[in-house]
Amino acid sequence: MFEFLKQEFGLNAFLAGTMVAIIAAVVGYFVALRAQAFASEALADIGFAGVTGAAALGIGALPGMLILTILAALGMGALGERIRGRDVEIGMILSFALGLGVLFLAIYAQSGSNSSEGINALFGSILSVTRGDLVITLVSGCAVLMTLGLLFRPLLFASIDPEVAQARGVPVRLLSVAFLVTVGITTAEAVLVIGVLLALALLIAPAATALRLTHRPLTSILLAIVLGVGITWGGLLLTFNGTGRHLPVGFYIATLSAAAYLLSIPLSRLRFPRRYRPLPHPTRECGPVADHR
Repeated sequence: MFEFLKQEFGLNAFLAGTMVAIIAAVVGYFVALRAQAFASEALADIGFAGVTGAAALGIGALPGMLILTILAALGMGALGERIRGRDVEIGMILSFALGLGVLFLAIYAQSGSNSSEGINALFGSILSVTRGDLVITLVSGCAVLMTLGLLFRPLLFASIDPEVAQARGVPVRLLSVAFLVTVGITTAEAVLVIGVLLALALLIAPAATALRLTHRPLTSILLAIVLGVGITWGGLLLTFNGTGRHLPVGFYIATLSAAAYLLSIPLSRLRFPRRYRPLPHPTRECGPVADHR
């Protein structure tokens, strides 16, 4: 059943999927808490332009994605908390990034190469992850987790109530920039594994599911990690072993993510009856910081 783990591509796929699932779950908790799913989707589409641009220039896909998404994250982060109300501007960035990606893809195709880089960027290419990609993913993932570890308390405070946090001297705008940079890095890694069109499956669904089942910050993050890793492993196992038909990894990951979230809806209603439903934001595990809503 696990013969594929003896193959380098199978082992690489599981290692990359596990790393991305863990990082995406931690970052996704704050994305869901800060209501920045649309901004994350825009960064994923910018990652598509990065992949195709890197292919046209003849450089690696992941470095291309990282460079472009980090630059875009710096620009979006400069809006601070106002980014929550900038759906039109973000939508324009998203559509421009897709158009830029199509342009780079056309240039790449005209150069005499096939368009596999663009297709892989859209739908994912986890089975073609190399050891070099694993190293970059590990290094960038550790950087993201260390950054979030250092910024955890002030970022949580700013996510819950940015006005009160700013009044208390918390650098809300700087935190927004730093956080969106981590989202950009995480998105680039997720695009490498499951593609642009399904990047939010690992970034949003596990965290959103966990937030429906528990409102304690650390518990939510741990549950999101478990769900993200379980969904990724489940998708890979179904792809390698088959279910009668060998379907893409991205399809299985997206389906399992959606199923987990849909299942969490009735479970959350059973766990938190409406008249006893707790506050929508964390209030316990972070001490005085979380007492301001």
